[in-house]
Amino acid sequence: MSTSTHGIRLRHGSHAWRAAVELLSSMRFAIALLTVICIASVIGTVLKQHEPLGNYINQFGPFWAQVFRTARLDSIYSAWWFLLILAFLVVSTTLCIARHTPRILLDLRSFKEDMRVQGLRAFGLRAQNALPEAPEAAANRIGQLLVSGGWKVKLQRREAPQQGWMVAARAGGANKLGYIAAHGAIVLVCLGGLLDGDLIVRAQTWFNGKSAFTGGGMIADVPAEHRLSASNPTFRGNILVPEGQQSSIAILNQADGVLLQELPFAIELKKFIVDYYSTGMPKLFASEVVLHDRATGETKEARIEVNHPASWKGVEIYQSSFDDGGSTVKLKAVPMTAAVKPFEVEGIIGSSTELTNGDQKLRLEYTSLRVINVENLASPGGSGSGADVRKVDLQAVRQGLESRLGAANKVTRARELRNIGPSVGYKLRDEAGQAREYQNYMVPAQLEEDGPAVFLLGVREQPSDPFRYLRVPADEQGEMTGFLRLREALGDAALRQRAVERYVARALEPGRSEQAEQLRASAGRALGLFAGVERLQEAPAQGAAARQPGGWQAIAEFIDARVPEGERERAGQVLVRIVNEVLFELLNVSRERAGQAALTLDDASQAWLTQAVLALSDANFYPAPMALMMTDFHQVQASVFQVARAPGKTIVYLGCLLLIIGIFAMLYVRERRLWVWIAPGADGADGSSATMALSVNRRNLDNDKEFALLRHKLLLLPPEETAKDPSA
Repeated sequence: MSTSTHGIRLRHGSHAWRAAVELLSSMRFAIALLTVICIASVIGTVLKQHEPLGNYINQFGPFWAQVFRTARLDSIYSAWWFLLILAFLVVSTTLCIARHTPRILLDLRSFKEDMRVQGLRAFGLRAQNALPEAPEAAANRIGQLLVSGGWKVKLQRREAPQQGWMVAARAGGANKLGYIAAHGAIVLVCLGGLLDGDLIVRAQTWFNGKSAFTGGGMIADVPAEHRLSASNPTFRGNILVPEGQQSSIAILNQADGVLLQELPFAIELKKFIVDYYSTGMPKLFASEVVLHDRATGETKEARIEVNHPASWKGVEIYQSSFDDGGSTVKLKAVPMTAAVKPFEVEGIIGSSTELTNGDQKLRLEYTSLRVINVENLASPGGSGSGADVRKVDLQAVRQGLESRLGAANKVTRARELRNIGPSVGYKLRDEAGQAREYQNYMVPAQLEEDGPAVFLLGVREQPSDPFRYLRVPADEQGEMTGFLRLREALGDAALRQRAVERYVARALEPGRSEQAEQLRASAGRALGLFAGVERLQEAPAQGAAARQPGGWQAIAEFIDARVPEGERERAGQVLVRIVNEVLFELLNVSRERAGQAALTLDDASQAWLTQAVLALSDANFYPAPMALMMTDFHQVQASVFQVARAPGKTIVYLGCLLLIIGIFAMLYVRERRLWVWIAPGADGADGSSATMALSVNRRNLDNDKEFALLRHKLLLLPPEETAKDPSA
C-alpha cells in the first residue's frame, strides 16, 4: 500500500475542482483537521464551558471575555466552526478510505505468485537448500505445513521459461484491515458527535421557525416558537426539580438565549439525599424520583446518582448537581446606624423584596441558603519547634522532613474542621443598580480557644472578591443583645457621661478634683471621638477624603492632628487604655439598665470587651445601614438533572471499538508474505532445489526467529545452521 499523502487525482473537470478534491481527500488535510480538533478540545477542557458571561469577565477581564464569546470558545463543542471541521473531517477521511480500500482488498486477495525467481535473491530474509523430494511432492509438503501454521497458500506450476513450482503464502492480512477499521472509526466518532451535538437543534432554528428565548418570566408563558417538541431526535439540556414537585421542561443553553425542550415524561423528585465528607464537600448526592409518562400516565420509580443514570423513553437522566428549590428564610434587621429601626422580613431564596429607609430605597435579593458550613478552625500556634538550635536534633529534623514529604495534599499544621452552622446570602441593590453581596451566619462560632464566640457578618463588593467579616461577640445567652445594648449606649450622651464619671471615680482617689476634671475631659473627648459624635474642628487638607465617623480611625486621626510626632506612641497607648476602661463602665451601665448584674474585669469579660470594641470600631466601615440576621428557615432542596437523547452514542461506541481493533491490528499484527521456488535437481539428479524468501512490513526480532523456524521446517536445514544464511 502506498504511503503517499496525496489525495484523489481526477482526470476531468476544472483545475480548481481537481485541486479541491485532491486536497480534501489527502492525508495531510485530514491530519491538519485532526490537529485543529485536538487543540480545540484542549481549550474546551481547560476553559469552563457554558458559563455566564459575568464569570468570564471576572476571571479574564471584559476584553478577553468578549473574544471568547465572539470565537465561541465558551461553547466550543457546539460552535459552528467546530461542527464544520467535524463535517470536513468526515468527508476527508471517507474519501481517504474510498481511495485506499480497493487497493487494500485487491492486495489481500493477491498471493503475488508471479514473483520472478531472480527477485527472490534480492530479499534480506532468504535461504536455499537441496530437497530429497520431487518438485511437486516438495511443493505439496511445504504448502500443507504452511496451511497448518495459519498461512494462506497458493501453488503455481510453471513450465516456461523455467520449469518448477512456486509456493506463495501470505499471513497477517488483518494489518491492512486495521487501516480501514481505524479510519472508519474516525468517521463513525465524528458522525456520532455531529448527531449528538447542536447540529439538529440548530437546523430547527434555521429551517423550522424556532428561535432562542432571551426574556424572563414563567416557563409556561414562553411562546411555542421557543419550544422543541418531545419527538426531537437529539438534545442535551438541564432541568431543575425541587423536592415534592415535578417538571417536564428542560433548558437547552444557546449562545443567544435558551430553548425549551419538552420531555415525553415528567420527573417528580420525591427525596433528595446528600452526604458530606469531613471537609464539607459532598461525597454523595442522589435523587429518588418518579417518572410520569405524559401520554399514557405510566409511572416508573428510579434512583439517580452520579455515574448511575436512569433511562426511559430513549432519554438518559443524569444527576448533575443540586441547588436550592425555593427555601424560605426569616431575617431580622440589626441596625448599623441610629436611623434604622429593627424589623423582620421573610422571603424565598431566589426572590427579592423592596426595602425603604426614608429617601433611601434598597432591593433585597435572597441569593443562597447554606445549612452546612465546614471551616478549618485550627489555631496557627507558635512558630518555634522547641529544639535546641545549638545542636543537631535528629529527631526534630526527621519529624520536620516527614511533615513536608509524602502526598501533595499533606499540610504541616493540624486541621480542625468544624461545622459552624447555617448561613444566608443576600444582596442589597441601590437605586443605581449597584449591589453588594452579604453572607451572615445564623449562630455564633468559636474561632479562638480563649476568645468569645462571634457572629460572622460577611460582605464583598465583587463576586470574585473574598468575604470580609465583621465579628460581633455573643453574650452569655449566645445572642447579639449585649453588643447591641453597648452600641446603643455608646450613642446616648447621658449614658456616656455616666460611664465617664464612673471611670474617673474608680481611677482617682477622692479629693483630687483638678486631676479629676482633666481626666473627665480627656475621657469624654476620647469616648466622643470613638462614638463618632465629636469631630476635629479643622479644615481637611486639599483633596482629602471625608473622615470616618468614629472608632479607632477617629482616635488615630486625632493623634495625628493634635499630638507631636515624638509623643504619639505614648499618647496612643494612654487613649486606648482610657477608651477600653470607659467602655467597660459603659457596658456595665447598659447591663444595669437591662436589669443584669455588672461584670467584673476578669479574663472572660476582658476578652469579650476586646472583641466588642473591635466590632464597634469596624462597624463604622459596614457598607449597609443594617445587617440581616437569619432567625428561622425552611430548606427545600432541588436536584439538577442533565437529560439527553443521544442516538449517536451507539455509533460512537462502535467507532471506539473499531478504533481499538484497528490500532491493535496495525501495531501488533505483522503482514508477512513467503515465496518458495522449487525446481528440479541439476543435471537430472533426483530431488529438487528450493529457494525461499520472506517479506514483512516491519522488521523486528520476531521476523528473524520465524524465518529461522521456517527454514528448518520447510527447507529441512539443520537447527544449528538456522542462525546463518547458507546463500551468503
